[in-house]
Amino acid sequence: MYHTWMRYFTPSPVHHRLGLVCLGVGLQHGTLPTVGPRTLDHHVAIVISAGRGWFTAPDGRRRAVTAPALLWIMPGVPHHYGADPETGWDESFVDFTGPAAATYTELGYIEPDRPLVPLADTGPARTAIGRIARAARRGNPLLEVETSAAVHELLVALRRARADTDADGDPVLRALARDAFLPLSVAEHAARHGMTPAELRTAVRRGAGCSPKDYLLGIRLGRAKELLVGTELPVAAVARRVGYDDPAYFSRLFTRRVGTAPVRFRDRQVRNVPGGWSTQVPDPDDPPLVRGWNG
Repeated sequence: MYHTWMRYFTPSPVHHRLGLVCLGVGLQHGTLPTVGPRTLDHHVAIVISAGRGWFTAPDGRRRAVTAPALLWIMPGVPHHYGADPETGWDESFVDFTGPAAATYTELGYIEPDRPLVPLADTGPARTAIGRIARAARRGNPLLEVETSAAVHELLVALRRARADTDADGDPVLRALARDAFLPLSVAEHAARHGMTPAELRTAVRRGAGCSPKDYLLGIRLGRAKELLVGTELPVAAVARRVGYDDPAYFSRLFTRRVGTAPVRFRDRQVRNVPGGWSTQVPDPDDPPLVRGWNG
């Protein structure tokens, strides 16, 4: 016994230029029929919110699926899955395609190598799918645009809901942020975590959507901006504080990434922010308040 509701659409070529387009949405629960083996030409995100079942990976191995979980169906990749005939499962799914899918994959939001992903919570993802289901009402003139926006929302919600990160973020990212100002290479950072450089790159791209080098650089430059605006430290001292012994190299790097030299960045920010100079770096847990003219 099972219950099912689904809708499918055919977006126009113009709507494909939105980056992501929704091709279909469905809500099902119960002892659903087995799906596949089959191959599709687009992506499907299947959110399992209750129950259990199985999934056959592309390598032929059959894996148990226990809710809450996400099944990624990739274009051109055979798939085969089904709910347990005794317990069934509750699923919500969205079929989608578009050029932005490649970017989301590069950023680690879609993971071709992880077709089965444990989730910590399905609520936000189900909310996004619910928006698509509501937009799918007959005669909705905004159907394609509303559903496209909700697919973007769904991918973000699924990224946040992964069970391999907690509320404080990925432990590897936290450790990298803690050690960001040490004079260590990416290989040395990896060794501190008992990982190979390739494993570290995979973990950081999955957690932050960028390389370890760019992740560390972002933290260093963010701290440099705080020091430039919040203190009177010379640029050379700021450079050393964020891990660069060569002030000239730091200035060139800062200029290239931020778009302006450190001294000009400081002058521009101080002119635009009332309150004048401080000799202390602001405490992120107790930031200073800038009162208005009537404060």
